[in-house]
Amino acid sequence: MPLTLGPGFKSPDPERYDRDDYANYIEEKLPAEQPLLFGLHANAEINYLTDFSETLMNTILVVTGGGGGGGSSAGDIVNDCIHTFLGSLPPQFNLLEIGLRIKESNPYVIVAVQECDRMNVLMHEIRSSLNDLDQGLKGNLNITDAMEALSGCLKVNQVPPLWVKSAYPSNKMLQEWFSDLILRTV
Repeated sequence: MPLTLGPGFKSPDPERYDRDDYANYIEEKLPAEQPLLFGLHANAEINYLTDFSETLMNTILVVTGGGGGGGSSAGDIVNDCIHTFLGSLPPQFNLLEIGLRIKESNPYVIVAVQECDRMNVLMHEIRSSLNDLDQGLKGNLNITDAMEALSGCLKVNQVPPLWVKSAYPSNKMLQEWFSDLILRTV
């Protein structure tokens, strides 16, 4: 008795086929892989293909060194990013002053103070790592693995893992992520 193994694919009668015929039947008659065949929603393939293409493009960027063909060298791109980010990074929040201004404590105020503290940690990490990388590129410091990783991320417009540890969750690329950071701290 044939079984339905998936939409559009019925198993052959095992009494009429030997193993080789059965394998040939599967090779010839099996429909193309699609999410419905595995019991998934049709949109599962869209998500898979999107993730696959993003991974592929990021791999190409990392392997080629980014750049984008605008005539700038990788070093120029890194230096531009360092100076742009350091120039637009706002000062840290003065938590003592904020604490003195608080008249009553409610959940909204507590969350706002906690977010200010988290942003201070993140902005400190960004500022110190960019300053260290700048000094390393000028020859004043030895280039460390962390500086090398930061430089590589700046070249290909990715948020450095060192910053991600202190940051909020986001899937944005570095330039958009940094613009969002500025909007969050204004």
